[in-house]
Amino acid sequence: MPFWPMRADRVVLDTNVLISALLQPKGPPRAAVDAVRTAGGVLLFSEPTFNELRTRLERPKFDKYVSREGRALFLVQLEAVSEWVSITGARMGCRDLDDDKLLETAMMGEADCLVTGDRDLLVMSSFQKSPISSPADFLAAC
Repeated sequence: MPFWPMRADRVVLDTNVLISALLQPKGPPRAAVDAVRTAGGVLLFSEPTFNELRTRLERPKFDKYVSREGRALFLVQLEAVSEWVSITGARMGCRDLDDDKLLETAMMGEADCLVTGDRDLLVMSSFQKSPISSPADFLAAC
């Protein structure tokens, strides 16, 4: 568990956390989304991070869990509490290059925290001034 207190004012939530939040309404990922909302915080997205979420949710494998309309509503609800930042696609230093967009989004959005289940990000523990944590650790530190 991280040793620093975290704020939920400006948060980047990884695609894996957001999909888990939608599919498992009682788990830590959903509680992390709710914690940001309850704190009056904003979710930070860049066009690449939101597009990743949208395209993943369009996959037919999710049809048996949540209707297409339910997934579309989830995206609309997320957009309503989100702030968009511009990123350039710069190399940020994650061992998985595809995750650099999350780091850059956190940096450009001056995020208080990046919440993820991705080991390639979690191993970093922080980036710039933003802690990187799992949903459970984020909740414990808020």
